[in-house]
Amino acid sequence: MAFAGFDRSGFPGEAVMQKLRNTTNMRFCGYYLAPAPSHSDTSWMGELGFLQDLGFGILPIYVGEQVEGQGSRHPSSAKGTVDGNDAVQMMTSEGFAPGSCVYLDLENGPPLNRPGLPLGEYVNSWCNAVSAGGFVPGVYCSHMLTDDIQGLQPAARIFAFKVTTTAPHSVPGPPYPEPDPSASGFAAAFVYQHQQNALIAVPGEAKRLQVDLDSALTEDPSAPAPAA
Repeated sequence: MAFAGFDRSGFPGEAVMQKLRNTTNMRFCGYYLAPAPSHSDTSWMGELGFLQDLGFGILPIYVGEQVEGQGSRHPSSAKGTVDGNDAVQMMTSEGFAPGSCVYLDLENGPPLNRPGLPLGEYVNSWCNAVSAGGFVPGVYCSHMLTDDIQGLQPAARIFAFKVTTTAPHSVPGPPYPEPDPSASGFAAAFVYQHQQNALIAVPGEAKRLQVDLDSALTEDPSAPAPAA
C-alpha cells in the first residue's frame, strides 16, 4: 500500500493546505528546510506545527550542493559535513523529533561524480553528519543514481524520481495517484516522485496548483523507524 503526497518549492498558504488535507487523498507534503545551498525560499519554515495539526505527514527536504542545473555547485567531503550539520540544526529548531528522516535533494542524473565535483563524497559526509546529529539520512535522487547512493549509504532512505515529462501538465483528481514506490525503478525506494510540474485542482480554488506528485510507503516519510 502507498500513500499520496506532494512537494512544492514555495508554501502554498495555510488555506490551500487545509483544503488539500480535508478534501483530497494527500497524506504528506514536502517541507523545504531553508536557507540551504540550492534553496533560498524559507516559506515552509515555521509551519511544522500547523501542518501536523492538520494531520499531514512531513517530507523534510534539504537542497544541497549540485553538479548541474540551478543552485550551488561546490560539493566536497568537508562541505557535506557542514551542510549535514546545518540540516540537523534546522530539523532541531523546527521541532522534528530525534530519529526523524531528512532527505538530501540531488537534482542531477548520472554520473554521480564529475571532474572536480565529487558529489559522492559530499553525499557520504552529509549522511554521516545527519546520523551523528541524531537523525536518519535520506536522499532524493534520480532512479538512475539509486544504486550508487545506496552503495554509499545502505541505511539511507531513498526518495527516487522517475518522470516522463517535466512540462507543466494537468493531472485528474482528486483522488490523486498512489503508485507503489517500487515503480520508480528502484525496488527498495521509500518515496517516489512520479510526476513533476503537475497542475492539480484544489477544491474551492479557481486556479490549479503546480506541484510535484509523490507517493510513499508511509503517511509520514519523516517518521522514525518503529522499534524492532
